[in-house]
Amino acid sequence: MNQSTRPEVSILIVSYNTRELTLAAIDAVVRETAIPHEIIVVDNASADRSAEAIAAHPARPRLIALEENIGFARANNLAAKVARAELLLLLNPDTIVLDHAIDALCEFARECPEARIWGGRTTFANGDLNPSSCWQRITPWNAFCRTSGLAALFPDSQIFNAEALGGWQRNGVREVDIVSGCFLMTSRAFWQQLGGFDPSFYMYGEEADLCLRAAQQGARPAITPKATIIHYGGASEPARASKMVKLMAAKISLVQRHVPRRQQPLTRSLIIAWPLSRLLALSAIGLVVRSHRIMAARKAWLEIWRRRDEWRSGYPDKCAEAPMPLACAAE
Repeated sequence: MNQSTRPEVSILIVSYNTRELTLAAIDAVVRETAIPHEIIVVDNASADRSAEAIAAHPARPRLIALEENIGFARANNLAAKVARAELLLLLNPDTIVLDHAIDALCEFARECPEARIWGGRTTFANGDLNPSSCWQRITPWNAFCRTSGLAALFPDSQIFNAEALGGWQRNGVREVDIVSGCFLMTSRAFWQQLGGFDPSFYMYGEEADLCLRAAQQGARPAITPKATIIHYGGASEPARASKMVKLMAAKISLVQRHVPRRQQPLTRSLIIAWPLSRLLALSAIGLVVRSHRIMAARKAWLEIWRRRDEWRSGYPDKCAEAPMPLACAAE
């Protein structure tokens, strides 16, 4: 984009040790986006020389290179502060924009202003649906279904896997509780009104908190299948146990903030029991079926359970601002 042209959408990408994926994501944005846009990349102190490669990219994204990893939420807040467009699009580095998806999402935002938060459809690299583009809120029933294994046994059930909208192929416009932060659009004014992401959520859960706070102010988040991207998922957090420890902390924090007070003790107890139920189930299966996959999964859930003191109280509240960046390039 010509830097003198005012962008209509600011595309915010947070990278962490995903150099090649981030460069591919930027390539796809440039190739598939006709609407005037700017790309802002915050690099969370990657060790793979991501910052240098991003700064040298022909698209000349605006780079904010940090000296330390401040997490997904705070990094996006930092990027949003320097954004110039009226629309903000959060885009994961492990994504590939398809068929002018960003243009389509901007059009969807104009067509459905009442949503105030907009998302699209995500697939895996092979074209199969990646259902993580949207979710429903945590409830005692959803927590019970996950902990009891009903959600895993009946993944296509709208009743037993309601949190993941089981069985729905994301093939129509629909209001949802939560739009995934991998491909989430909102207006800059509404982002500022909400205060952006809560920095307490170091990683995972920040978009759920944002969407649920937005709903309290009348927003009706929605997704459209006309805006489709590939989302590989988990590229910056490959270790399952470490990822799940953060995810469990995020879930507990969401319960504490967004589940009705009377329902919180039960919901929290069910979520805390989830790793233990998985561990017991895998241990029982392992007595009958010997496989490396079962053994690896059991080992991971055992570590998650042993580290429960790290997540069972949720994330600590934080209000600290992000540190000053190491460098800003490609203005």
